[in-house]
Amino acid sequence: MAANRKRRLSARNISIVVLVLVVIYALAGFAILPWWLERTLPERLEQHMGWQAEIEEIQVNPFAMSVEALGLEAKDAEGEPVVAFDSFYANLGVWRLLTGIIALQDIELEEPYVRLDLLEDYSVNFARDWQANNPAGEEPATDDADPGEPPKVYFDRVRISGGELLFRDFSQQGQEEFRVTPLDLALNDLATWPRDDGDSSYYLLAAVGSQTIEWEGNLSIAPLYSKGFLKLGNVSHETLQHFLKPYLPYQLRNGSVTLSSQYELRSSGELYLTTSEGQLTINDVDLGLETGNDDELLSADRLSVGGIRFGLNERELSTGTVNIDGVSLSLHRDTDGQLNLLAPFQDGTDGTGSDDGGAGAPFRWSVSGVELANSNVNWRDEQPQIPAELALEDLSISIDRMSNRLEEPVNYSANAGLNGGGRLSINGQATLAPFTLEAGLSGSGIALAQFGAYINQAANLEVRNGLLSVDGNLDLDQQQDPMTGTFSGTGGVESLDLRLGDSDQPLIRWQSVRLEPLEYNVAPARLQIGTITLAGPAVNVVRDSNGVHNVERIVRSSPSDESSPAEETTSSDGEPDFIFRIGQLMLEEGDISYTDRTLDPTFATRFDQLRGSVTGLSNVAPQQGQVSIQGRVGDVATMALDGSVGTLGTDGASDLKLTMENVSLPMLSPYFGRYLGYSVDSGKLKLDLDYKFSGSRLDAANSVILDRLELGGPVPSDEAVSAPVKLGLALLRDRQGVIDIDLPISGDLESPDFNIGQVVMRTFVNLVAKAATSPFSMLGSIADFAGLSGEELGSVRFEAGRTELADGEDVKLEALGKALNERPDLALKVRGAVAPEADGDALRRQKLFEQLGIANGAAASARIDRLEQAYADSDYVASVEAFRNDVAGGNAEPGEREWEQALVKRLIANVELPPEALGNLATSRGVWLRKQMLQEHGASENQVYLLDPVRDATADEAATVTISFELDVR
Repeated sequence: MAANRKRRLSARNISIVVLVLVVIYALAGFAILPWWLERTLPERLEQHMGWQAEIEEIQVNPFAMSVEALGLEAKDAEGEPVVAFDSFYANLGVWRLLTGIIALQDIELEEPYVRLDLLEDYSVNFARDWQANNPAGEEPATDDADPGEPPKVYFDRVRISGGELLFRDFSQQGQEEFRVTPLDLALNDLATWPRDDGDSSYYLLAAVGSQTIEWEGNLSIAPLYSKGFLKLGNVSHETLQHFLKPYLPYQLRNGSVTLSSQYELRSSGELYLTTSEGQLTINDVDLGLETGNDDELLSADRLSVGGIRFGLNERELSTGTVNIDGVSLSLHRDTDGQLNLLAPFQDGTDGTGSDDGGAGAPFRWSVSGVELANSNVNWRDEQPQIPAELALEDLSISIDRMSNRLEEPVNYSANAGLNGGGRLSINGQATLAPFTLEAGLSGSGIALAQFGAYINQAANLEVRNGLLSVDGNLDLDQQQDPMTGTFSGTGGVESLDLRLGDSDQPLIRWQSVRLEPLEYNVAPARLQIGTITLAGPAVNVVRDSNGVHNVERIVRSSPSDESSPAEETTSSDGEPDFIFRIGQLMLEEGDISYTDRTLDPTFATRFDQLRGSVTGLSNVAPQQGQVSIQGRVGDVATMALDGSVGTLGTDGASDLKLTMENVSLPMLSPYFGRYLGYSVDSGKLKLDLDYKFSGSRLDAANSVILDRLELGGPVPSDEAVSAPVKLGLALLRDRQGVIDIDLPISGDLESPDFNIGQVVMRTFVNLVAKAATSPFSMLGSIADFAGLSGEELGSVRFEAGRTELADGEDVKLEALGKALNERPDLALKVRGAVAPEADGDALRRQKLFEQLGIANGAAASARIDRLEQAYADSDYVASVEAFRNDVAGGNAEPGEREWEQALVKRLIANVELPPEALGNLATSRGVWLRKQMLQEHGASENQVYLLDPVRDATADEAATVTISFELDVR
């Protein structure tokens, strides 16, 4: 019984002890431990982190093995909240501890708050605060013993709800912050050791404003394995710009990205990762240049890619069709030639990066296709003198499947409209390596005016109108250097209107030009055109008052062009590097207007109704083209240009013949006024020009026929020839009123001093001036017929003291009569004249012979006898014999002629003539000549005029007196 009582006492004591222990355990768990934790936790946070922390309450259930903390808020040294939550609950599974597993059945965290700062040195605020409050000391002793297997930890249920993560980034210029809220996490059945009964499941939802992260699936820690679904939704451009800023050289101003994919990740000796069913969507992208520059670079309404699959181990990426909509690309080149797209790369940094690819398997990729729609490309170029603006609108591109097998052909097509007018399309196949291209090109209604800035940069031209069309096939091949290629098709330009850049006057226009067929070869460069049909061309050539033609101002010259002559490049076989051939050029209803404003009044004419052909043009010998063009001049005259054209750009011979008939001479009145000093009232012109070219050498024959040319009134001109122009023209004009002259010229066309028109005009003016100043020289054909020179017709010789011509002079009068008959406009002016000495001596001799009774035809001896008698009867001191000896001068006897002349000369000294004797002789000679021309040689009364006689004639040794004629125009 005592034993029973003792056992009851022991049981009671044990119960009491147990009860006491339970009470103590409960008291410690429910009261002491929370009290201690409430005070220790803030102290520890301040001691180790430097944070000021407050906690409202901590509740511990020692029997349920659970802890709940309420209202924690911790602030760092700057007084900013760093960690907080409304409530935290954790429940430890007791029975699992008995199996060696740390089991956390429930972990719940309500409305947690964490502030994470990424500092300038890329450390985080938690590490900074720990290091600041835990100075480095002695390293704790390390246990070299085998740590064994890590403890087994099991999470049955983890829940985070209403969380907030404030991430602040100070690592880049300026501060950026991202507030992730709400942050919700659900994790079930997670173990840190391998299990055969399944994997854990998880779900994560986080949001930064409208940006979301969704992550769900299965997870295993050991071995690491995860399979599930990940989605980044509506990631904003601010977030992307911040994290991509070190790598993206542009400013992302707008846009959002949504990326989702199924994935599988595992690590069992080797990391394995695959993704599938991926979707990428980019909306409302706006990409610009640096901050502060409002110019748009790239925008897109939407980009979407489906079917994305990535295999890390297979090194393979594949996608479905890439659909892009509403792209707007704005390209800009500034005055220095810098392209805005490349501006961020102009800082000299090397963007090539290092090659970490190693020598592993090649990366494989494929894209099912690319579809671009509703897009445009804008181009602004400020480098030309006139800024250029172009735009491709309604751009659509379609590309079939592409892959890393770059040698496989890819089908493509594209079409777009030009904002300035016109449409382009291209389709075909291409390979990237080696590069080859097969393309069908088509363009219609392309307005050339939108390319005016580039045309004006190359030439001083402004395109007012013009529509380009092209249709053909382009093939390029770069399998070997250099790249080869051909284009074959047709082309044309309609309604062209070109003007000088600084003038509003039309320069070149045409209704249409058509090139068909057209073939171009890239390497070697070859161009071949079958037929060029030019319909309704109109060219307006104007010579300005400064003497420069407007067509000369088309080509823009630079100092380098003037200092160094252009060199023609040729290949090793002597052929030019660029070869062209044109089968034929067909001209329909052409028109060329010419205006010369250097003249007053202004000269203007035109060549119209031009039609014909030019065939066989090329710059490769041997080549002989043919020219045949007909038309009209000045609305009334006809013209024809025929001949042959040698190989262009060589010394090959060309022979061109230009004929004009019935050209109205009054049209040329301004030129006659400038160079001849007279206007033109009437007349017609016929030209036969034969021009032979050999390289730049010109040899030309110009047959000029002026029919019924009638001059008008005088025109003041400093350039007019100072000669009697009307006389010159009268000398050149025949009996029918026709002037027929040949004006041969020659020269070097490359010489700046050689101008065909000016040379021809000057030659004609010089011919008229020569005729006017040396009129008798123009009667050369008549003089030649008479056996005389032209100058010999300008005078006749008279016997001294008589009105009879010297021997052989009659033929001159006959020739002059013929000249007057053939040139009715000529007037012969006759001026009687005497040589006072020669004619005076002859008249005195005649009077002496009359006084001595010496008859004409008397014998010389009879004359001498009478003269000796007259000498002897005079009162001369010397006797006849003494005078004879004096004349002989030491000779035995003077000659009969010499003695007679000496006697006459001595005796006539005493013979006196009446004062009117010489005047009467001069008058008689003029009258006699006029009478001879009228009666004997057929001259008309109004062609021969008497002038006042003079006494300044010359005499020769034969004692013949020369009288000169004058020619004038009636």
